[in-house]
Amino acid sequence: MKALILTDCKCLRYQDVAEPQVGPEEVLVAVRACGICGSDVHGMDGSGGRRIPPLIMGHEAAGTIARVGANVADFQEGDRVTFDSTIYCGRCHYCRQGLINLCDNRRVLGVSCSEYRRDGAFADYIAVPSHGLYRLPEEVGFEQATLVEPLSVALHALRQTSVFQKDTAVVVGVGIIGVLLVQCLKAAGCGQVIAVDVRQDRLELSRRLGADKALKADETDVPGEVRAATGGRGADLAFEAVGVAQAVNTCIACLRKGGSLALIGNLSQTVDLPLQAVVTRELALFGSCASCGEQPAALDMIARGAVNVDALISAVAPLSEGASWFERLYAGEPGLMKVILVP
Repeated sequence: MKALILTDCKCLRYQDVAEPQVGPEEVLVAVRACGICGSDVHGMDGSGGRRIPPLIMGHEAAGTIARVGANVADFQEGDRVTFDSTIYCGRCHYCRQGLINLCDNRRVLGVSCSEYRRDGAFADYIAVPSHGLYRLPEEVGFEQATLVEPLSVALHALRQTSVFQKDTAVVVGVGIIGVLLVQCLKAAGCGQVIAVDVRQDRLELSRRLGADKALKADETDVPGEVRAATGGRGADLAFEAVGVAQAVNTCIACLRKGGSLALIGNLSQTVDLPLQAVVTRELALFGSCASCGEQPAALDMIARGAVNVDALISAVAPLSEGASWFERLYAGEPGLMKVILVP
């Protein structure tokens, strides 16, 4: 089969590889579409330590089942599916509590690090455990289904906090996860959503998709604007979807006393934290890792049109042209959000 392989840092090649072996509890999925995630783009230069070459990246995918393992009874060939990007064991302490994203034996599709290597979906075929599969509703196409993974991440972050009507929420970093959060917050009844970013094109998209205010972080006193919009109190909720110190500190500065912050981004391994502000204002900080069974809700929201994923798709291109699209995304080309590769 053909696959797009990270053969060296910042070097992608489209070439022949062996077809994956299918275990008794797995299925072989013929990939019909796979989105390029920001983590793939940031990780392809080796800086994150989680995309060690050689590797087939890609974890936002959908397709049709081409083959089922001997012990798979719930799915059959031809089923249209997407799948969890997290491979979990189902047996450890955390899995037995339903916390599959915290599995002691967790593996992520398209990730290679010091602990493990698991090829992903930038290929004709991928083998995945059947317990992580989700059937696509008729209303959801393969390209739309590539957004199920990031939408489930946004929904999981939302579950870490409590949203009430008339709440004000600040989303710092409105890439794919952030702009999906904007839509999810509005769908959940949040009274006011404020989007924050340094890129004007992303702020404009956020406004079109429901943000009540859009603040350019490098040109605006963001905490001051948030206080002005909340009677001087500050936001009830904040979501950090970048993973750098400045964005984290902006979120903290925007929150009211007793407010909550969900930390989603993790570009930086460590950040400086204004500890006294967190303690004296009794702020609640929540880590939010991947997703934990939110895919059915994500599929339902896409099928009903409760979130607009089509507006996020910038381009659909052949997998054979993937290297050039990675280069454009890595360079930060304006206007590009989600690029989908099709084998």
